[in-house]
Amino acid sequence: MAPLDMKPNELESYWLPFTPNRSFKKKPRLFSGAKDLHFLTPDGRKVIDASSGLFCVNAGHGREPIVKAIQEAAARLDYAPPFQYGHPRVFELSSRLSLLAPGDLEYTLFANSGSEAVDTALKVALAYHRSRGEGSRTRFIGRERGYHGVGFGGISVGGMVANRKMFGNMLTGVDHLPTTYNRSKQAFSVGEPEWGAETADELERLIGLHDASTIAAVIVEPVAGSTGCLPPPKGYLERLRQITEKHGILLIFDEVITGFGRLGYPFAAERYGIVPDMITFAKGVTNGSVPMSGVMVRKPIYETHMQGPEHVIELFHGYTYSGHPLAVAAGLATLDVYKDEGLFEKARANEKAFADAMMSLRGLPNVVDIRPIGLICGIDLDPIPGKPGLRGYNAIESMYHEHDLYVRVSGDTICVAPPLIATESDFGQIRDKIATVIKAVA
Repeated sequence: MAPLDMKPNELESYWLPFTPNRSFKKKPRLFSGAKDLHFLTPDGRKVIDASSGLFCVNAGHGREPIVKAIQEAAARLDYAPPFQYGHPRVFELSSRLSLLAPGDLEYTLFANSGSEAVDTALKVALAYHRSRGEGSRTRFIGRERGYHGVGFGGISVGGMVANRKMFGNMLTGVDHLPTTYNRSKQAFSVGEPEWGAETADELERLIGLHDASTIAAVIVEPVAGSTGCLPPPKGYLERLRQITEKHGILLIFDEVITGFGRLGYPFAAERYGIVPDMITFAKGVTNGSVPMSGVMVRKPIYETHMQGPEHVIELFHGYTYSGHPLAVAAGLATLDVYKDEGLFEKARANEKAFADAMMSLRGLPNVVDIRPIGLICGIDLDPIPGKPGLRGYNAIESMYHEHDLYVRVSGDTICVAPPLIATESDFGQIRDKIATVIKAVA
């Protein structure tokens, strides 16, 4: 019998990412369709999507303008080589992104995932300093509890232990700022907490230890997302910008989650009135429909690289699928949906109603903290003694199999991030379902 005629084992061969595979394959959780605020299961149930997929389906599922744009692009231009060639619409998307970004963040390098975007930004930082004659600037500074993807660069600057402990030394010369989160001082804060701006001053200590002349860049998420939604303390990001500018260090905002409306603005940088030197993005740029990511850089960084003979490549970097025609089509259509429906403004207007809904869960069994900001919220559950993560996993099982709810769970933290099209009524439904799940796993 030819291999393609054989009946496959439908679950065993796929190694699921960030998933306990043995448990999953005993009792799988499958989605076979999606529309607007809901996933559809193979047995026909509607499951409310309270985390926008993985913080990426900001405009809701199955949006016709985006679907149509992808279909038309596949028929017109299925692929175009990005090295030494281009296609018209990738330049259009770059131009439109530059209009969304603050300040002089005018140039974009495209990639395919947030992990690739972060590694790209780190490489650009190194090349920038070398081009300026400061090749000794090779160190990076990340932050504890930060997440910057799964590439070796992103893991190195990231600060989540589970992502770091298995893979050895990774990049050398990396240091970390302390986390901004302190439950004893910040618990149940709405928006940016009052305490914690002073933790940014640790950057001065690290600069004193390593010397500014060795440091290429600082990379942080404006709101730490995958670690459970940690909003920045008031004044914290502004202080980082002041220190990095003082010492000639690049500041990179990882906006893979916070970009495209999650905090009520095109980018979190605008919410905080800051122009970082680079912004990494992904997820919401195509509404999750086609993989795409990128790095936006300030004009002086781009111009610094534009040296030497004009026939010589200025930056030896790129991907086979950089600016892929289908992803570009999805990105342009997604930006149209955001604009035409005013989704960034809607998210900003709904922030208080969302926060009120989430904060009403305070007092339920094992809820030890709730942190809403924009349309994202972390809800910490007290771990089962001696079994960290088990309560969270039980919540995943209960949500899918019993309560028709999908929410991203990280450890024992529930991460709520509904699509920007969600209404106050939807927030109430999500809250009620989460409350039921929290009680079920108590």
